[in-house]
This record gives sequence, C-alpha cells and structure tokens, in this order.
Amino acid sequence: MVGIAATRELAPLIVAIVIAGRSASAFTAQIGVMKITEEVDAMRTMGFGSWEFLVLPRMLALIVSMPLLVLFGDGVAVLGGMIVAQAELGVSMSEFLARFQETVALKHTLIGLIKAPFFGAIIALIGCYRGFQINSSTESVGHYTTISVVNAIFWVIAFNALFSVLLTELGW
Repeated sequence: MVGIAATRELAPLIVAIVIAGRSASAFTAQIGVMKITEEVDAMRTMGFGSWEFLVLPRMLALIVSMPLLVLFGDGVAVLGGMIVAQAELGVSMSEFLARFQETVALKHTLIGLIKAPFFGAIIALIGCYRGFQINSSTESVGHYTTISVVNAIFWVIAFNALFSVLLTELGW
C-alpha cells in the first residue's frame, strides 16, 4: 500500500504542492517586480517577447525538474515506509524491498512521473500569468503572489483528480 500510494499519488502531489508554494510565488513576484520597474515594457520596446524570455524558460525548467523531484520524493517515501515497517511491524529493510518489488508494478512509478511535467507546466503558467496581472503598486505583489499559490495548488489537485479518474477509466 505504501509503495503504490506513494509512487502513484502522494509523492507527485506533495512535491507539486511544495513547488507550487515555492515557485509559483517566486515567478509571480519576479515578473510583478519587473512590471513595476517597467522592465517588461522595456523588453517589449526592444522587441523581445515576454513569452519567450519570461514564461517559456520557467515553464521548461519546471517541466524538466518536476519528474526528477518526484523521483526523489518516491525514494524518500519508500525509505520512510521502510523505516516505519521496521520500527512498528518488525519487517526488515531487505524484506520490505523484496515485497515492494513483488507488489509495486513499474507502471505506478511511471504514472507519477508522467503526471509531474503536467504539474510543472500548470504551476509555471499560473505563476507567470498572475505575475503579469500585477499593477503598478507594491501591494499587488503580495496579493497576486498569494493568489498564484492558491490557484496553483488548486489546479494541481484538480488535475491530479482528473488523472486519477482518467486512468481508472482506462484500467490503469
């Protein structure tokens, strides 16, 4: 149960929520401050598109890094399950790993890793979108930063539920 729940659902979701809190807020604040200091306007004046220079790199970074972070989260979750199984149930670590390999199919880990880039794209797009909504006041930076984190977490959870329903319908 620990292996399937952790690799398929919990690790991708928890990692995405943590990254949403960290990166969505950072993206929103960075782009917002750039708007306040008129750097975004200067970029447009020089002919640079804000999509290519501000949004796309952030989105690609999260699309690439999220599966790596989820893989790390999988490892930490399995290690935690191993420690609890040994402490509470007397199951040795080698026995835990043997049972883990027998019962947890590779597809569960792959499903978690497949979800991760989608979560990264969602987080980046929401963080950047909210950053561009910031107006010329510093108060709006805090306001939209909070909104971006809440929106990113909501949409990550919503897409996770959508993935679960879709995969259940497909028999995965």
